[in-house]
Amino acid sequence: MERDYPEGIAVVGVGDVDYGRLYREYKTGAVRDRYDLAIEAVLDALDDAGATRDDIDGVICVRDVGYERLCAELGIERPDFANHLEGDGRQSGMALHYAAMAIHSGLAECVLIAYANVGRSAGANYGSNGDGADAYGLPHGMTSPGAQVASMYARYSYEFGEDPDRLGKLAVSARRHSSLNPRAVLSTPLTLEDYHETRFITEPLRLNDYALINDGAVAILVTTEERARAMRKPPVRIAAASSGADMSATYAKTDFYYGAARAVAERLSRRTDISPADVKTLQVYDNFSPTILFSLEGFGFCGRGEAGAYIDDVGITLGRSIRPLNTSGGHTAEGYLQGFNQLVEAVRQVRGECGERQVADCDVAQYICVSPLLTSFLFARA
Repeated sequence: MERDYPEGIAVVGVGDVDYGRLYREYKTGAVRDRYDLAIEAVLDALDDAGATRDDIDGVICVRDVGYERLCAELGIERPDFANHLEGDGRQSGMALHYAAMAIHSGLAECVLIAYANVGRSAGANYGSNGDGADAYGLPHGMTSPGAQVASMYARYSYEFGEDPDRLGKLAVSARRHSSLNPRAVLSTPLTLEDYHETRFITEPLRLNDYALINDGAVAILVTTEERARAMRKPPVRIAAASSGADMSATYAKTDFYYGAARAVAERLSRRTDISPADVKTLQVYDNFSPTILFSLEGFGFCGRGEAGAYIDDVGITLGRSIRPLNTSGGHTAEGYLQGFNQLVEAVRQVRGECGERQVADCDVAQYICVSPLLTSFLFARA
């Protein structure tokens, strides 16, 4: 059954921290508390919106911060709505969905989403712990999500043809964009030769095909479009959104998530007059670089097996594309904030606040996450 997505919901404030500075400080032995990082991002988002903590009546915390302590430290005593989501990356889109639904249902009027990640300080390696579907892969050597994606990409290359530079072009583009981003972890440009000289992690995926492991925090304020108009920054409207799932015994899917992605894309198109041709920038969840290929094909920006040609012909890089992709550098170059930094980049692009990496006339941005939980959002000028 088709359902309309709530109308009149907008992002009115975004905040984050300097990921590159944190990464450099970590190398000197300095470690920041996860709540300090989250509060810095929240205060940044409040200042961005011209709002105060008294405006917040809903709180969604994600990953390394809990709602009780965060609210206590911020002085938010009795919010009308609060919850916590687990830390995997696909929760970024779900958190935004839940904020919109809370506002639409009347549970809250201004929802704060607060995310913190201290994976590097905590020594996270994102390997398998044997829980859930991972248990089916462990006996076969699938010890991490990266191994699962590597197996999918190996099969993808078998079905659609080998191209030794296909993933390298994604890495080069990400570094081109992160070199324009003063907050990125990796700011040095990369060449194809550099890419091929890096070691394999799980063949055929190399080091630069993997998301970074870094600390950071993001905050997003969501409210009604009407209320947002009275705040400091122009509201960025959630023009349409959709979600779906692809559940099986393993993270790897035999169709590379194509069927589930097509279903989400088709639901999204029925909820808006905005077409793929109207999208000025794509922010694509890239826990591993092949996910970008699966996303471009699943969401109809090119045909099956044609993502490599799309990268060559349409382009994904600023100054060489009608639709630049992951303009902040994405998870492999800006930092791995599990989709939250990409939501922030989409909002800032629509506002025209991205400086050297700003996409010209960017009135529509799309976020895509292809994983066992799939989400997509269209952000537009209100």
